[in-house]
This record gives sequence, structure tokens and C-alpha cells, in this order.
Amino acid sequence: MPTFLKWLIGIIVLLLAAVGIYVATLTDDQRAVLANMPTDTDVLFWPEETREAAFRAMDAFPALAEARVIEAGEATYPLPAGDPIDLGTFDMDVFMNNQNSAGIVVVHDGEVVLERYGLDFSAVGKWTSFSAAKSFTSTLVGAAIADGYIDSLDDPLVQYIPDMAGSAYADVTIRQLLTMSSGVRWSEDYADPESDVARFNNHVSEEEGVDSLVDYMRQLPREAEPGTRWLYNTGETNLIGVLVREATGKDLADYLSEKVWAPFGMEQDATWLLSNSGSEISGCCIQASTRDMARFGLFAMGGGMAGGERVVPEGWFEEATTAAFETGRFDRGYAYQWWTYPGGAYAASGLYGQGIFIDPARNLVIATHSNWRQGTGNDGAGTERNQFYAAVQAAIDAERGEEGVRVGEPAEPMVR
Repeated sequence: MPTFLKWLIGIIVLLLAAVGIYVATLTDDQRAVLANMPTDTDVLFWPEETREAAFRAMDAFPALAEARVIEAGEATYPLPAGDPIDLGTFDMDVFMNNQNSAGIVVVHDGEVVLERYGLDFSAVGKWTSFSAAKSFTSTLVGAAIADGYIDSLDDPLVQYIPDMAGSAYADVTIRQLLTMSSGVRWSEDYADPESDVARFNNHVSEEEGVDSLVDYMRQLPREAEPGTRWLYNTGETNLIGVLVREATGKDLADYLSEKVWAPFGMEQDATWLLSNSGSEISGCCIQASTRDMARFGLFAMGGGMAGGERVVPEGWFEEATTAAFETGRFDRGYAYQWWTYPGGAYAASGLYGQGIFIDPARNLVIATHSNWRQGTGNDGAGTERNQFYAAVQAAIDAERGEEGVRVGEPAEPMVR
């Protein structure tokens, strides 16, 4: 055999061995992503099987997105097992199949009363949050106020992001950003590849030193007076993230770790995906376990205490979860990046079925991770999840011998 051919075969063998070693170091979730690698950079247009693989490991491959670690601390907030909750005729197997559910954790009176996993996901896995991250970003605004980095929610945005001067956001306050009532034009049409929500994260600023997200948002025109109209706008949540970063001088992942993730006792490190400008995509994409998402719900329901310290101002969560606008979406209102329900319940919610439902009156937190077949749940998945919330509420009411305000009438999920 010629020397060159021997050399070439040797190189190929070494490369194959290196690839084999690399694949062997990957988790099952990461190998699933490799087997179903997206061919489109826009998650809104991925097929179901690609989403199912990628949602559990979006932080593991730079080809999908870079990520920054949200470090957990040494101690873990305990989630002891409680007596299983009795949901009566509500069929959990049908519900999980219809929801395409990856994980559900229900915590009542501090104990886990229901925990189920599907799609080969588990308690040690981490799933992407999508827009449930918005409520985390809102909480960091509260932390920045408590720490003295932000003076008031009525401060104009340009006080902290001067590059927005002269734009439609020049007279918009932080409070109006939090309630998505800036009055600025925006399209959140997930089915339209030319909508703002599909385009803004790929925008690159041509002006040196200007954040790409800021540059995109400052070009949008005004449609209504600030504070007079609610319009769902992921770009504005990302702008809130820039605001927090500019005010505190800290990356959002580090600030979230410092204020909540480590001191409250999250079990695992989480990650936060980054935009093309290197900052956290604050309207999206925290990669965390279902149990740790439930712990964040407990943190919020407890008023924002972590490690014995107050993280947000007194009364912050009462204010942040009081509806500023009614939305007409699944009977919900909207507050400071939290969705509100009748009876004082509220939720963080993201595309494809990610959520943290919090019902202080019942001392109840429900965390869900899913891969809904239709992103916004308008095919019935959103209504069906509300029925699950109501079934859990009804079960607690039955245990207590009481009856409170519920999300809706509990019903068995329909088979699709």
C-alpha cells in the first residue's frame, strides 16, 4: 500500500475515533439534537421532531445559540414528596399526550403532589422556557429597584438607554414597557417570517457601539399614545433586559444567579441564551429543569425572599401581578410581564406550552414544559391546560372543603 494512502487512512481512523469520543461524551439529549439538527435558524418554523430534540438542549450547541450560565448555589430548596393529589375523572395520560408534555410538577403547601414526565424527558433534564423568561426579566427590574440601580418605574427608558433618544420610545416609561403599552408598532405574528418577532433577533446594527436590539427597536414608528393600548411585544421585553444590564452593569444571567438562583436554592445550574450582540435574550430562552421552574414559582409566591433576604421591594409581586390590561387571551390579563387569572392567580407563560402557574390563595405552583403542536396553543392546547389548572384547584378545594375562584370548569381533556 502506498505510503500516502496509509497516511490518509490513518488520519481518517483518528478523525473517526475523535468523533466517537466526542459523541460518547454527549448526553442523550445532546445526541438527540445532533440526530435532528435544525436546518432553519428560526425556531418558529422547525418541525415537531426537531423541536422535541432541541428544546431540551438548545444551550449545548453554539450552532443554535450561545448561552451564559445561571449558577446555582450549594444548598438546594427542598421539594419533599406529599400525598398524591386526587384529580378525580381528569385523565392525566390523555392530557399529557394532547399537550405533548415533557414535564409537569405540581407543588401544594410546599410538597410535590404530582410529578410526571414524557417525551423521554426527566427531572434531571433542562427544557427551554421561551417567553416564561419574561417574568424572570420583570423580577430583575424589581431587584434593580431594591438595589438602587433604578429609581422608579416612571423613569423614562432613555434615562438608562440614551441611544433610544429621538425614537418612538423617547417618552415611554419603564412601567409602560413592563405592561407592553408603549404604543409603538409591532408585529408578533409567529407564522409570518417577515414579522418583527421573526426578524428582530437577526438584526445587526450598522452603528458602532449600538446594541443591535436597541437599533432595531428605535426604528419602529408610534401607533398609539403610551399607556393607552396593550400589544404583546417580545422586542420590548428584550429592551427591558438591556435596561437592566445598563442600569446594573451586570449580565442578566449573573444578576439572576446572584439575586435568586443561588440564594433561593435552585438545584441545577441553568443557562440563558444570548443574542447576536452577546446579551441575554431576555424575552426568551432560559434552559432549566421543571423542578427549578417550580421553585421560581415558590420564590414569587413567597413575595421575593431568597436566603433570608428581600430581593424585590415590599409588595412588588402584588403590584407586578395585578392586571394592567385585559387581553382576551384564555381569559387572562397582563401585568408586569406576568399573565393574570381570576382569583389572584398569575403565570409565566411561553410558546409551545412552557409555564409556571401560581395560585397564592391555594398555596399552589404548577410548572409545565411541553412541545405543543401549535406554538400559541390556539388549537385547544391552551384551553386544555387551563382545564388542568382548574382540575388541580378543584381537587385542593375538595380537600379543604372550600370552593374558591378557579381558572375555568375542570373537564376531561378531549382526545385528538
